[in-house]
Amino acid sequence: MNKRKLLSILVASTLVAASSMAMAADKEIAVIVKTTNSDFWQNVKKGSSAAVAGMKGYTATFQGAASDTDLAGQVALVENAVNRKVAGIVLAPSDPDALIPAMKKAWEAKIPVVLIDSAASNAGKAYYQSFLATDNKVAGEMSAKTLIAKIGTTGKIAIMSYTAGSGSEIGRVGGFTDYIKKNSKLQILGPFYSNSQMGTALNQTTDVLAANPDLKGIFGANEPTAIGMGRALTQAGKSGKVVAIGFDGNSDLQGFVKDGTIEAIAVQSAFEMGSLGVKTAVELASGKKVPAFRDTGVLMVNKKNIDSTEAKNVLY
Repeated sequence: MNKRKLLSILVASTLVAASSMAMAADKEIAVIVKTTNSDFWQNVKKGSSAAVAGMKGYTATFQGAASDTDLAGQVALVENAVNRKVAGIVLAPSDPDALIPAMKKAWEAKIPVVLIDSAASNAGKAYYQSFLATDNKVAGEMSAKTLIAKIGTTGKIAIMSYTAGSGSEIGRVGGFTDYIKKNSKLQILGPFYSNSQMGTALNQTTDVLAANPDLKGIFGANEPTAIGMGRALTQAGKSGKVVAIGFDGNSDLQGFVKDGTIEAIAVQSAFEMGSLGVKTAVELASGKKVPAFRDTGVLMVNKKNIDSTEAKNVLY
């Protein structure tokens, strides 16, 4: 009997311990981005990991679709997070409308959603609580202003864009285009859409350069597109001859700025998007109120300031 009692006590203790561990399990913040296949999104991951490291009771997972255009894949990731009953979702939607049904499911499950980088359309405003991003319209205008300052107000320029219809693309390329039209007589070619594929951007830029030997300027609107643009300029012997403005700030683009292939890059704080995204999701999960919009900023980086502390804080 004593042995049986001892065994019963041990089993009961084990069950209580297991139950306590389950109750104490960390809450998950699911960070879901457009794709993991770029340094920009990997820097978002670093930010989210750094933020959650200082928080007790929470973990952060990081996932992305196979590509920017894999909308079904991103929808599935959000739905799976809802099914896992995560504590919060940090989402960079690849399309302003396609993710709304999945966001609605999160809302119905009372899971807070924080958007980063790209907005949802007005139809989805009820299903997320905060939006963290660069003011892409302002960033596009800054890029256009920088280009005009170098090439003047007449001549021919090209826009190398990424995913048509993406919230960030609409603001960024729209801001660039509107500023050019209002403040110059520059002829605009494009936009040409790479779908965030560096090889596609390289080929498209190569074709544009070959067909337009009088091209004065060019804008590469996101990381893989700007890298492809820079490589095409180098291969065509046009480095420094066609004034190029890029977007984002990985090591490839920093190299292009330093060697003069690209005049300047508009750099977002990807790290801050990941860090502040997780912090905001945790605040919401804890029942706190948060701002509806938080501007994570943008910095124009060129040869003169690329080694400054301010630039180093956003480059990656």
